[in-house]
Amino acid sequence: MQRRMRIVSIGAAVAASGMLVATGIAPQATAANDTSEMMVTKGFRKAVTTAGINEHLQALQTIAGGSNRVSGTPRYDASVDYVKGRMQAAGYQVTVQPFQFVYNADVAPAVLQRISPNPAAWTDGPDFASMTYSGNGDVTASLYAVNLTIPPPATPGASPSGCAAADFSGFPAGSIALIQRGTCDFRVKALNAQAAGAAGVVIMNEGQPGRTGVLSGTLSSPGVTIPVVGATFAVGDSLRNGVTNGSTNSVVRLKVERVNEPRTTYNVIAETPGGDPNNVVVVGAHLDSVPRGPGINDNGSGSAAILEVAEAYAAQERTPTSKLRFAWWGAEEFGLLGSNYYVANLSQADRDKIALNLNFDMVGSPNYVRFVYDGDNSAFPVGPGAALGPEGSGAIEATFHDYFDAVGLQSSETPFSGRSDYGPFIAVGIPAGGLFTGAEGVKTAAEAAVYGGTAGESYDKCYHLFCDGFTNVNQKGLDEMSDAIAHTVLVYSRRDFVKSPLLDPVQPVTASLSGGEGGGLHEEHELDAS
Repeated sequence: MQRRMRIVSIGAAVAASGMLVATGIAPQATAANDTSEMMVTKGFRKAVTTAGINEHLQALQTIAGGSNRVSGTPRYDASVDYVKGRMQAAGYQVTVQPFQFVYNADVAPAVLQRISPNPAAWTDGPDFASMTYSGNGDVTASLYAVNLTIPPPATPGASPSGCAAADFSGFPAGSIALIQRGTCDFRVKALNAQAAGAAGVVIMNEGQPGRTGVLSGTLSSPGVTIPVVGATFAVGDSLRNGVTNGSTNSVVRLKVERVNEPRTTYNVIAETPGGDPNNVVVVGAHLDSVPRGPGINDNGSGSAAILEVAEAYAAQERTPTSKLRFAWWGAEEFGLLGSNYYVANLSQADRDKIALNLNFDMVGSPNYVRFVYDGDNSAFPVGPGAALGPEGSGAIEATFHDYFDAVGLQSSETPFSGRSDYGPFIAVGIPAGGLFTGAEGVKTAAEAAVYGGTAGESYDKCYHLFCDGFTNVNQKGLDEMSDAIAHTVLVYSRRDFVKSPLLDPVQPVTASLSGGEGGGLHEEHELDAS
């Protein structure tokens, strides 16, 4: 398929994509987009209701049972059974795809204490958290600061702390390393500390606005044998005792106890009976939660929204041009494992049949913003924190922005980081896009002026915590975002991508509200510091 050839004229863009070419100003109404497409999707958007989505959210809350829905547990399996049953009842062709992974989670709450001077104890969850694939241990030792940048660098992700073996020159073996987020993978920092003889590692957040909260990160895979936790900037700043490099004169206790074992979990894949099998739109959301909570916003909201869209589509007995393939991914919170497994096990011929991937990961954040993935990299250029959007990703971005503009709602851009389940798709050249309402990032004053909510607070104060239950979901935001999902799914279900492949507009695709950091990213599977 030639969907990735960049077009050379605005006229060609309109002819090839049937969509508005976005420019540096807010998109304007067009007959093709605002009249034809909006009228076509109006009835479908009305059929996709928050009442229907909430039915699914309440079911997931009940399945969690006051605990969680982590992949590799019976509660996740019950989530799979729920989605499978609903999709089969709606008439979809459903496949449950098993795969194995290394399950790694806390057996007991981690411990972080300062023994001396000025004894203090911090709380597991809001103050610090053990990192996925951390080693186990209970150590009490002197704390050593490793090349910290205080005050934090002006550019987020610029702190080099712990990224080079030379940072540990003079490091006393047996000490606990205090390292700052920035520049390189958390795994690199931890392995460098381990090689220098560290007994444990505390990785503090970097300190810029939006980068102060707890780091619920991952070390990517087994191999780190010492305990590693991620902490807020405030905790790290207190622990360093005024020191940026060298002994902090503090004695710290660090304890991590995690289970680490192979388990089986599942993806749920459901297809429309009709539609061209050589012309597939994959609509995905991850179904699992983190161990700390039920995950009703992250990502019950995305899972429930696409389930409601799929049921409404079937109820209206629509016959798609492109085959719709709805997917609920497992083990996303362990590092995008389900979507990675799915894409890796497709033949090249089957990959070529996928026209695009739509991804919905958190669409009901309580302090929400209407974020659209920056598929053309115009707001967040390729580099640390922003992955390359394959040809067509900008066109998907434009579809979402154009929809919001047509209904009188502003939208913003969020980095195309690859850190949610669209990542494996763009890695093999499949265009992707989606929506996001924000996680641990901090809402700006400009965003609060447009979207409401509270400036200076995170988009989701319950991100990756026990309080991420049904009442954590913003119903107004969920309603707005689910309408955008319904519109886009229906528009793309009607398109023949074999004859009319996705092509990016020549001009940059720009949100009606530009600027800012674009929202917090999902650090539970964040490998690096950007």
